[in-house]
Amino acid sequence: MSQKITQDMTFHQILQAHPDAANVLARYNMGCVGCMGAMNETLKQGAQAHGIDPNDLLRDLNALFTDE
Repeated sequence: MSQKITQDMTFHQILQAHPDAANVLARYNMGCVGCMGAMNETLKQGAQAHGIDPNDLLRDLNALFTDE
């Protein structure tokens, strides 16, 4: 699987990268779509702040690109 999303991308960049990224984030109870920090907070920072393993989140987000 090629990685399109990295841990140093902001949530804003992630949401722009794939339209279904918001659904993946919602499964992790992360309301990043409406969060003011989405413009500046990285995936790693946000995951750690929510007690989520960033590698798990990264894996699920990058799975969105396997069909492309």
